[in-house]
Amino acid sequence: MDFSGRNVVVTGGTGALGGAVVGALIAVGANCRVSFLHNEEAQRFPFCDHKQVNLVAVSDLADEAAVGALFAGAAPLWASIHIAGGFAGGKVADTTKATLVDQLNSNLISCFLCCRAAVKAMGGGGGRIVNVAARPALEWREGHGKAAYAASKAGVAALTVALAEEVVKDGILVNAVAPSTMDTPANRKAMPTADHTAWANLNNVASTILFLASPDNQVTRGGIVPVYGKS
Repeated sequence: MDFSGRNVVVTGGTGALGGAVVGALIAVGANCRVSFLHNEEAQRFPFCDHKQVNLVAVSDLADEAAVGALFAGAAPLWASIHIAGGFAGGKVADTTKATLVDQLNSNLISCFLCCRAAVKAMGGGGGRIVNVAARPALEWREGHGKAAYAASKAGVAALTVALAEEVVKDGILVNAVAPSTMDTPANRKAMPTADHTAWANLNNVASTILFLASPDNQVTRGGIVPVYGKS
């Protein structure tokens, strides 16, 4: 896959999966515009000083103006990869409206606004959009105990398929991946007794995203691709 000279936006690029994606993109020549929330994230990001990486502080990806500023410097845009999001567990009976709204903002609304900005930044010249849903977006029963999260990620899946139909004639292919639990330091710390070998490997998930975002992907659109590992 060759991304030489192509501009790519990656939201959540300073996180665990985001870092794997950005590293893979750099290796194939992409110029990456990466959003971050906290200065500490940017400072410890291993590619913070890389010549192909431009870190952009974004306080809220659910804010139209903030998203507009992120994408303003990205044109001409080839690909936009939307990894940023949030997780909240809890039974429905214990979930407040504020938590539900926060999940919708951090997962669905942020993704919607970034998709909209990406389509505009591509300017009819074709491109690729890759969103990140989750296993409960495909297997709704998996959402028990985290219904607000599951509903927001199911919205990401529906958005992906609908947008894919809207923009295919513009040469834009839209897809999403749906990870199960990924093998990250944070997840290992939170679940030390789990079978970590069954979790989805970050580099393998990043490889799937990279293909969907690449010029090599000529036919796949509207897909919500399971990346479950062995779980």
